[in-house]
Amino acid sequence: MGAPTKPVLALAGNPNTGKSTLFNALTGAQARVGNYPGVTVEVLRGQARFEGVETPVEVVDVPGCYSLLVRSEDERVAMDHLLGTGEQPRPDVVVVCVDATNLLRNLYLVLQLRELGLNVVVALTMVDEAGEHAPDAAKLGAELGCQVVPVSVPRREGVEALRAAIASAIEQPDTEPRMVFAPGEALRADIERVRAALPEGWPHSDGMALWALMSFGRDTRRSEVTEAVRAAAEGSALGGEAIDDEVIGARYAWLDTHVAPLQAGGVDRSRTERIDAVLIHPVFGFALFIAIMFVLFQSLFAWADPAIGLVEDGFAMLSSSVRGALPPGLLTDLLVDGVIGGAGAVVVFLPQILLLFFLIGLMEDSGYMARVAYLMDRIMRAMGLHGRAFVPMLSGFACAIPAVMATRTMERKRDRILTMMVVPLMTCSARLPVYTLIIAALFPAGTMLGFIPIQGGLMIVMYMVSVVMALLAALVMSKTILVAPPAPLVLELPPYRMPGLAAVLRMMWRRASTFLREAGTVILACSIVLWALLTFPQDVPLSQDYAAAIAAADDGDAAAALQAARDGEQLRGTYGAQLGKAIEPAIAPLGFDWKIGIGLIGAFAAREVFVATMGIVYGTGGDVDEDSPSLRQRIHDERRDDGTPVYTPLVGLSLMVFFALACQCMSTLAVVKRETNGWRWPLFLLAYMTALAWGSSFIVYQGGRLLGFT
Repeated sequence: MGAPTKPVLALAGNPNTGKSTLFNALTGAQARVGNYPGVTVEVLRGQARFEGVETPVEVVDVPGCYSLLVRSEDERVAMDHLLGTGEQPRPDVVVVCVDATNLLRNLYLVLQLRELGLNVVVALTMVDEAGEHAPDAAKLGAELGCQVVPVSVPRREGVEALRAAIASAIEQPDTEPRMVFAPGEALRADIERVRAALPEGWPHSDGMALWALMSFGRDTRRSEVTEAVRAAAEGSALGGEAIDDEVIGARYAWLDTHVAPLQAGGVDRSRTERIDAVLIHPVFGFALFIAIMFVLFQSLFAWADPAIGLVEDGFAMLSSSVRGALPPGLLTDLLVDGVIGGAGAVVVFLPQILLLFFLIGLMEDSGYMARVAYLMDRIMRAMGLHGRAFVPMLSGFACAIPAVMATRTMERKRDRILTMMVVPLMTCSARLPVYTLIIAALFPAGTMLGFIPIQGGLMIVMYMVSVVMALLAALVMSKTILVAPPAPLVLELPPYRMPGLAAVLRMMWRRASTFLREAGTVILACSIVLWALLTFPQDVPLSQDYAAAIAAADDGDAAAALQAARDGEQLRGTYGAQLGKAIEPAIAPLGFDWKIGIGLIGAFAAREVFVATMGIVYGTGGDVDEDSPSLRQRIHDERRDDGTPVYTPLVGLSLMVFFALACQCMSTLAVVKRETNGWRWPLFLLAYMTALAWGSSFIVYQGGRLLGFT
């Protein structure tokens, strides 16, 4: 006798109803919990045990959706997992999270699922916020014809009762389709025609026929839709709008009659409304948002710098210990300069990245980020972007890869592609180490105008540059290659909630661990390759016998100067230097020398590799001990043969502008290729961002020189 089949439980619901939180509670997983639509685009999977169920249950957290009509990528994914279309199995039970503070709107999805004959259990969430206005679960269940269990997952209330209800639904499923309204004569004829055309394997019910009629009558891109279904759906005598009016109106009329009386009064949102009067005010809201961002970025220096110093000291001690424990030679140089020096130069910025993710996580979890999306909608629509593009653009501050994937929440293909083309311009966490290195090395830690911190202010400027350039790029593309009329933004503003510290910390560590994995894999591999390029060949012709000259030197300073000269000649003869010099004519107008050129080449694998490369460039050939200057200090002290500094504030600003706008991330190009199913858009992205970066950096550097800066 074979092993029993593993039951499938699908978690469904509108955005912001606690789906991911419940997923964590049932499976023990650590799904990302956010407070605006678009956070969960990928399907989350886990396993859970339920008393009375013989085998583990596969739990699937599908993207949040308001209905089952296929009008965006996340709704398509949700539909596939809820209805068993495509290649997905039909779930044995669907747990629908229903927000007790927004009952009628949330129950609309439940009515659709019951029409389709799905085995439904309702998890009534946010009952603690609804308070005395929460409906009676037993009476609500009687009206809906399914089990309703009130839960408060953060307080761990009702979770065990929900587990019992799920186990009962798996063992005794209720899959009888239940329509709450009687279709009119014309709609009945349409339903009968589509029902007769449904393919084998699909439930032949009125609910399934109605869903196909409303979905495929307006969207015929689905590959699994047969010609018969498509023709039957498109041949409706009523037309799409008339069907919508009749069906949607009938469903909400039933909810008003049977469910609304169960929710006495209404949920008191006076506190949320008073706060929103300030936070989404067109003037005060923007001013407060800018102030919050200013504090956030200044804290990246003021609060994280002590921890950065400790990490720098730790890696310096590690390098000194390894060099002291091993005999001189290539292996020692590889470990110290290639492995420890390369990866350590990037890991040193982990405290700032942890702090950035923590503060952004607090704002997301509290509900504030949904208000920022609302504030930005007017500006984004003026630039040709859909208001919902704010979600992936905000995600781009962490990493462009999940941000590109988050564009699936938008309905129109044009809006998705336009957003993909500008998301990589947002200042991701990979750029943060570059900005921090340049700002800390070349710009003083004082204030300007007596009260504005220079370093924190410059960091804000770089983030603002990325946002402004992204909006301008969107405006140009929306007027040229991606022309379309603007689409309205429909965005839920959730009530303010106290951020869950545990969830925020888990999110912070997950993003930081991704950064560390890159430091331990991609960046480490690139660092070793770059170390080899900057070490070989070893038989570089030197202008003199430095070994003899160093031995004959009168004092330590003279010997150190000779050693530095020898290291410089050796470095200039390596393969890496030859590559840097090969591209130097193209980057010299930007103020960059061949050493920066080496860093730019390495940064195409990952932006953080630039910092690792510079750590190798300025660590190659020299002894590293606890008194060695940090990379920031070495860059600050670098001099040309005539004694002038190589890195000036103007060069630093030009370099940061280049990194702000260049598409130096092969992984981003790969995910854009996957999302657009071709190379056309990723190649366009690479070309236009590279041209934009070069041109903007040229203007900054050459314009600064014309104004008298050096």
